[in-house]
Amino acid sequence: MEFPDVELKAHTGEAINPSRYERVVVYFFPKAFTSGCTREAIRFNEIYDEFKAIGFEVLGVSVDGVETLRKFAEKYGLRFKLLSDEGGALARRLGILRPTGTAERVTYVLKSGSVVEVLRGLKSADQHADKALEIARRI
Repeated sequence: MEFPDVELKAHTGEAINPSRYERVVVYFFPKAFTSGCTREAIRFNEIYDEFKAIGFEVLGVSVDGVETLRKFAEKYGLRFKLLSDEGGALARRLGILRPTGTAERVTYVLKSGSVVEVLRGLKSADQHADKALEIARRI
């Protein structure tokens, strides 16, 4: 499956298209500043250098606005970009938009715009980072 070719605004202000990266982990999280999403972001940040060492970028995506994501990234010192899918168009296109208007907690591991693996339904939010790294190491 090809990841949708769309640009989203990053918390840093630039437009980013996840499908244009050679190797990237794109993780969707429901809402910034909630306990599970905070744990997940912190865990991705803790092992970010391990992703970079094997040529992967990490991008977090939620329906939160850019300003909320900027504050979230700042508060927790996140070193990767957070992208705003405000309105949920991308999440809807991927079939992961909840009736509440937030995205499900789903992680995509991509290579050259193609989805290599999809992680969903893991018991704990912070497991997504470790599992994604495990998959990325095999690619």
